[in-house]
Amino acid sequence: MLRRCFLALTTLLATPPAAAQSDLWQSLQGGGHVLLIRHALTTPGIGDPPGFRLAACATQRNLSEQGKRDAVAIGAVLRQRGIPLGPVLSSRWCRCLDTARLAFGRVEEAPMLDSMFQDSDAAGRAKVREVLARIALWRQAGGKDNLVLVTHDVNIRALVDAYVEQGGIVVAQPVDGRLRVVGRLPLSTVLPRRVP
Repeated sequence: MLRRCFLALTTLLATPPAAAQSDLWQSLQGGGHVLLIRHALTTPGIGDPPGFRLAACATQRNLSEQGKRDAVAIGAVLRQRGIPLGPVLSSRWCRCLDTARLAFGRVEEAPMLDSMFQDSDAAGRAKVREVLARIALWRQAGGKDNLVLVTHDVNIRALVDAYVEQGGIVVAQPVDGRLRVVGRLPLSTVLPRRVP
């Protein structure tokens, strides 16, 4: 019973009120944001099997069939809402690349977005600095659209200290060389009629 109450409270706190969601969508239509997207739903498990290889998707934990459908739907919703999308950068893990391709039809591999799951603290901090530097370049070039970064939970937590479910989106803005969370788009609010 206590566990169910905790889960219900967690879901309630993670789901912004409808008015806040409406404001967030409107803000995104104006561009200038960074969309931190966690890869869509995968087959069960954590991390990857021992000995996995980036160049061999069959050795990794990949998108489930539902995850593939979710990725397509995420892209469709962003287009339907008129969200201007600029560069789409992704971790080289297949589940991230597939999420980006299915959602947006294009992707640029970005090793700085590769999973930090097994990185040392120093390597993780280096990736964060590289991501922030890339965001700064995007801003200097105009940044009138929205920059899309498809990556992993651990990377998103390192960048903005926020947990996001598979397929969820954290919307952020660059401020003083850091990322400030503007809002969240949990998968349940992006795809309210998700069919299991």
